[in-house]
Amino acid sequence: MTMTTGLTGLILIVDDTPTNLDVISEALSNAGYKVAIATSGERALQQVERRPPDLILLDVMMPGIDGFETCQRLKANSKTCDIPVMFMTALADVDNKVKGLNLGAVDYVTKPFQEQEVLARVKTHLQLRLLTQNLEQQVAQKTAELQAAHIQVIQREKLSALGNLVAGVAHEINNPVGFLYGNIQPALDYIKDLFGLLDLVQQESANFSVAIQEQIEAIDLDYIREDLPKLVASMQEGVNRIKDISISLRTFSRADSDRPVGCNIHDGMDSTIMILKHRLKANDTRPEILVIKEYGDLPEVECYAGQINQVFINLLANAIDALEEANAGRSYAEIKINHNQIIIKTELSADRQKAIISIKDNGIGMSETVRQKVFDHLFTTKGVGKGTGLGLAIARQIVVEKHGGTIEVNSVVGEGTEFTISLPTNG
Repeated sequence: MTMTTGLTGLILIVDDTPTNLDVISEALSNAGYKVAIATSGERALQQVERRPPDLILLDVMMPGIDGFETCQRLKANSKTCDIPVMFMTALADVDNKVKGLNLGAVDYVTKPFQEQEVLARVKTHLQLRLLTQNLEQQVAQKTAELQAAHIQVIQREKLSALGNLVAGVAHEINNPVGFLYGNIQPALDYIKDLFGLLDLVQQESANFSVAIQEQIEAIDLDYIREDLPKLVASMQEGVNRIKDISISLRTFSRADSDRPVGCNIHDGMDSTIMILKHRLKANDTRPEILVIKEYGDLPEVECYAGQINQVFINLLANAIDALEEANAGRSYAEIKINHNQIIIKTELSADRQKAIISIKDNGIGMSETVRQKVFDHLFTTKGVGKGTGLGLAIARQIVVEKHGGTIEVNSVVGEGTEFTISLPTNG
């Protein structure tokens, strides 16, 4: 008599007795299962490595390594530890059953076999195996979805906080800069008028008093005439510079709309470099970090500009960190010879459908192991308190999932790292 199970699966039968193998394999085959056979524990272990079954029926009393030892080895191997094992034995005493279950077996069937019982137990454990696998897949899927949602929340919070901060700073700069910018030219006009009045006074007065003459010499009036306009002009240049910074801040922090809009990638990159200018300047331990821009002829790219700028600032900040790490233990002169530099290159793809942006540093580089994990959620090589492991994961999500682009990294330890981004030009 046979039982139709409705389940299919590969079952490995391990028994050194041909009669037992014939009986149980025939019953399982008739029930619709795929069957594999091994006549010893050693062969069973070899077969399982090559082709993992869905269930193992394992005889206890066998020459060589017995069923208990075989089960113990299966459970000790990470590749086979999840395969359910059912013991088959004529040893029906409680001690042997407990021993088998303690080793990780899921069930026990006794000889001589009762076909209906064996098939029912096999069906039950295959169903449990299938349900367990489905549950594991669902848990993995939900975990991935939660991680993605977490990254999105962190991304929005970081982008919002950074954008608000930068926009606020730009706004605060705007008012005093506007005041200075609007008043410098009138100040120059007033100075010109005062100097004209002084000239007129000198022409009309043939002789100044001794006190006035001494004061003219004390303040070096001729030098003031020459230098004051230059001084105000330099102030004008400084105000223009602050105005450019303010514009860069507003460009960087521009609010994203609910859809991609045409943006100038180079403007976004320049504003990001401006934000990080303080980290690029020379200090007591190293010369200035050179930023070499090799901009190609790019059209406007349809994107969420604020998010793309966040990617740029993350990659550039990481490049600066890598250079700082590479500088550790090197002298100022040695660093000056080798040059700390970041090369930013942009170009249009051969089919003119993608904007390619690369950011390359000659810093410390990264190992292949690190390179493969660098975009993983929560992975970081930085010390406690210095890295969250979210920056590059967020960058990847923005580029790949939000914009349908790609982001890749190539690196050589001791030579540097290059990140390459491709963005569809039409959003």
